[in-house]
Amino acid sequence: MITWLKSNPAAAVALAVVAFALGYVAHVLVARLFCGSCADKSCKDKKAAKKVPDGVKFQKRHAPPTDGSIEIYVGNLSYDLTEDRLRSEFEAFGKVNSARIITNRYNGKSKGFGFVHMPNDKEVEAAISALNDKDILGRKLKCNVAKNVG
Repeated sequence: MITWLKSNPAAAVALAVVAFALGYVAHVLVARLFCGSCADKSCKDKKAAKKVPDGVKFQKRHAPPTDGSIEIYVGNLSYDLTEDRLRSEFEAFGKVNSARIITNRYNGKSKGFGFVHMPNDKEVEAAISALNDKDILGRKLKCNVAKNVG
């Protein structure tokens, strides 16, 4: 068989094309069985495979605080800053209902921004004007009133 293919290059090319086509068909069939890597773009299970787990919501924006407090966005945070330190920086200007740093859900590391809830308008304005562009742990904070849905 090998000597026949060596003497007949056209048959060798044809055999290679047929082997490639059979390999591709086998790949598509296996992909359809497991559907994790569907080759067919019309596969309806492809979206189901990427479905968000139960209890996890992905929203770009979130609803305003229900307790009537004002939410302050704090950006450009140092990755070493803790929520307690963030809270103490804002408590210098008044009462803080909550302070949280947003973290990556897979590794738990800070994403470099967070939110602080304060109940009083005057205290919020004082905190924003004093802490905006303030250097904390080597990074200049960016503070403003958060833009929420609704």
